[in-house]
Amino acid sequence: MNRFFLTLFYSGLSPKAPGTVGSFVALILGIGILHFVNYSTFLLLTILISVIAVKQINIYEKQTNEHDSKEIVIDELSGMWITLSVAAVDPSNYLLAFIAFIFFRIFDIWKPSIIGKIDRDVKGGWGVMGDDMVAGFFAGLCTALVATFI
Repeated sequence: MNRFFLTLFYSGLSPKAPGTVGSFVALILGIGILHFVNYSTFLLLTILISVIAVKQINIYEKQTNEHDSKEIVIDELSGMWITLSVAAVDPSNYLLAFIAFIFFRIFDIWKPSIIGKIDRDVKGGWGVMGDDMVAGFFAGLCTALVATFI
């Protein structure tokens, strides 16, 4: 069950680009959920999942003696959902959702400034989750900015 959760329904086991695959699965799930809940509830759900993920990642890392395994993509869910929340992406606006996905992937891969520092310096579950959560925040801001011009 722990692996099912951490790999986001085994999407993290993708042989190519597991982070991108996990982010796309998170986008689809997020868009689906946003049809039924408001943004504040969605953000609270994201925070709850993130806290649970930190604890589960700590357990996983103790068992495997490996930090930030590529198969762990629950952090992509957290980051992607924060992006959708911050940008208040209308779940029926697929163009904006795709732009949010692109911005999140850019920040998650590039890891500028504080995002990279968190990735390098913070250990354990918060290290795995933290950089994606901050990347999600900045991706959400960029998406919101683009949305004002569309």
